[in-house]
Amino acid sequence: MLGLKLPTDPRWVNIVEKNIEEILTDHAYCEQKAASTAISLIVSFPEYTELVQEMVLLVKEEISHFKMVHDKIVERGWIMGRDRKDEYVIALLKFFPKGGSRTIQLVHRLLYAALIEGRSCERFRLLSEQLEDKKLAEFYRNLMVSEANHYTMFLGFARHYGDRKEVDKKWQELLAFEAQVMKDLGTQETMHG
Repeated sequence: MLGLKLPTDPRWVNIVEKNIEEILTDHAYCEQKAASTAISLIVSFPEYTELVQEMVLLVKEEISHFKMVHDKIVERGWIMGRDRKDEYVIALLKFFPKGGSRTIQLVHRLLYAALIEGRSCERFRLLSEQLEDKKLAEFYRNLMVSEANHYTMFLGFARHYGDRKEVDKKWQELLAFEAQVMKDLGTQETMHG
């Protein structure tokens, strides 16, 4: 369903299980960044009323997810660590050229957001199926559904605001690029790395 060209190596879960504290911290920051992305889309593209309304809802949902993850950290007697660079997102954001019309810029940002949500969904599925900690596995199963909805929402908006044929072409190209990026990742206890 997600269309990802390269699935995550299942051994990534083994890396995660050795340091749950790190993955929860990284996940918490991912939820913050997702909320920030939604706010940024509102600020940058206020004339797209339907998008703005959905982004307001998304900000609320993502910040509630942040709280849920933060609560998991606190429940375990840990404190949230510091944020690290997300090498996955840094690499992805180099794909589309800068500039272009406002519509093209919007479409590119929506496609990036869709792909990040799609990869997160795929990783949450792995965690939900393979983590030995069954409570944490259930937690990720529930979040997986939200990520899938966000993925389809962002992709749908890209197709709605851009030329469908052109958007689908860019989407396939971005998926192929992401598969190359993923070949060098999957060895760290981070959501995308």
